[in-house]
Amino acid sequence: MSTVALMHTRRHHGAFVAALAPPLGRHVIMSHAETNITVDDDRRTYRLATHQFPDVAPTPGYRLLQSFAQDPVPRWVFRLGAHTLERTMCLARGRNALIVGYTWRGKVPARLSMRPLMPMRPVDKLVVEHGAMNQVVMLRGGSVEVQPIAELPPIAFRHDGVFMGSPDWWRRFEYLEDRRLGKAFQEDMWTPGVFELHLEPQRPCYLLVAVGALPSESSADLMAETRELLLSEDPGPSRARSVRQLFVAAEQFCADAVPHPVILAGYPWHAVYTRDLVSSVVGLHLVRGRMDLARRSLGTLLCDLRFGLLPETLLIPGIKRAKPVPDATLLLFEVARELRQHLPASDPLLRDQLYPALVRAFLRVRSRRKRVVWLSADGLVANGSSTVALTWMDAHVGTALVTPRRGIAIELQAMWSQGTQTLSGLAREYGHERLADLAERASLMARAAFRSRFWCHETDYPYDVVSEARDTAEAWADPSVRPNALIALAIDPELFEPWQASRILDRVRSDLLTPRGIRSLSPSDNRYIGNFSGSAEERELAYHQGSAWAHLLGHYVRASLRFAPDDLDLPGELRALLEKSLEGNALLGQISQLADGESPWRSRGCPAQAASVAEVLRSLVADLRL
Repeated sequence: MSTVALMHTRRHHGAFVAALAPPLGRHVIMSHAETNITVDDDRRTYRLATHQFPDVAPTPGYRLLQSFAQDPVPRWVFRLGAHTLERTMCLARGRNALIVGYTWRGKVPARLSMRPLMPMRPVDKLVVEHGAMNQVVMLRGGSVEVQPIAELPPIAFRHDGVFMGSPDWWRRFEYLEDRRLGKAFQEDMWTPGVFELHLEPQRPCYLLVAVGALPSESSADLMAETRELLLSEDPGPSRARSVRQLFVAAEQFCADAVPHPVILAGYPWHAVYTRDLVSSVVGLHLVRGRMDLARRSLGTLLCDLRFGLLPETLLIPGIKRAKPVPDATLLLFEVARELRQHLPASDPLLRDQLYPALVRAFLRVRSRRKRVVWLSADGLVANGSSTVALTWMDAHVGTALVTPRRGIAIELQAMWSQGTQTLSGLAREYGHERLADLAERASLMARAAFRSRFWCHETDYPYDVVSEARDTAEAWADPSVRPNALIALAIDPELFEPWQASRILDRVRSDLLTPRGIRSLSPSDNRYIGNFSGSAEERELAYHQGSAWAHLLGHYVRASLRFAPDDLDLPGELRALLEKSLEGNALLGQISQLADGESPWRSRGCPAQAASVAEVLRSLVADLRL
């Protein structure tokens, strides 16, 4: 992951970032490749790399870049005088291996020199020159092996040329995005030497880099395999271009060739968050017809259910038990509702795995333990932590939550009322009548209490959070105009009268809807922050105080379609909105986590996020039938 010119702007960028403990344990193995081309007829040397060093303009390799495409693997074409060089690059699927291919389009031969620059570090760290690198280089016919860090696996190279060992350090690379964010931004990189390849016109030449042993397949075969796998994700020209793009984008988050399959929350730094996994299963797996992946991902997830609640994260090294998150747990009921449309009740995933988990979650919420999450006296879901985020609005400044939502949060009520109705239906199918009656009563009770408590007549919009106490001096309600009412409307429309649904959608369109997502706070609120920028603290403050979130577009589409099913123009308008949201993203072929709440709606946050891709894809395919 990098910029088109491969000038890295974040520490997370790199040509070869390997998951040493798949699917995590990410390490930047090879960051750059300092690449030069010498043409035989004029002896002129062209420098292709682009780096940022202190107090100077970037090295000028980007000026030679004629075009870039993903068709389906990344392909760069450089104009070198009267000649062109094509470079392709991809990761071998299911292996920690990078393949770089060069095809010379000149009329005479040329020589390519490539010096790998290898920080050999965790993706979130930086390296400065030190004396602990093992400088030993082992040469074999057509291959090279190094192990500069004893604690990390050896790195093997397979090449079509000559290697000249000259271990050294290159110093003071700069990452401009890290500098802008106020982070450390300079790094030194170690190199084992230089590969020289002889380029004949029209004949592909390859360099392969692998963690551990070299693959037995040829470089050409591995690249062809990757092409075929990526093309197999494309549903074909009969589908809308946006749908084809997102089918391919979705594959990047699905870590299935590992012992415990999961959905990665995002690139380049997000790990495995249960909230994102549950939110993305429908869009990434079911919509694309990947029921097998849905089974395996949910199997991994459900193994970590403890005391009826899911943890915040999975598979994070050094974390044995993450804090529980009630909204991810309640979203499991939504997944069950979707799965029931695709599977019979007798299917083992529903009957033997998901249904028992829902029963445990139901009993946990109904228990009298007022810890993390419980039911209020009138049957609504309450949460009770002022320091731990129990909803998706989870930004912190130090130990303090930016948007504390302790009390009864509106979207959790919709998950509960709709979820208990789903559980009731499943319980009846399995012959558990007493449980079915309990769940049905819980749903009816929650809906009745919700209707009596959540409408704010002053704002003509629902409260975002209300207190557990009511009709006492301690009672309070938060009238902030946020998108959580939209989430509730999309999940359980029965919570609202038709006129209320109309008011919610009107307010969302006037205050919250942007071309790139749904704002997290109305601009009329004095806490509104329209730009996600500045220091780490300023960015945390902006996360849920005005930034526009792409994944919320899915809730907007579903709520709009349910409210106006007979509006023949609406599907076209919603399609245009979703397809426009794909334009201008920071990462080609992906959707970022969020955007500024103000024009020009610049991409912010995690550049590629699973939930954003999943919700837009789900809306295009499942809701709009594209």
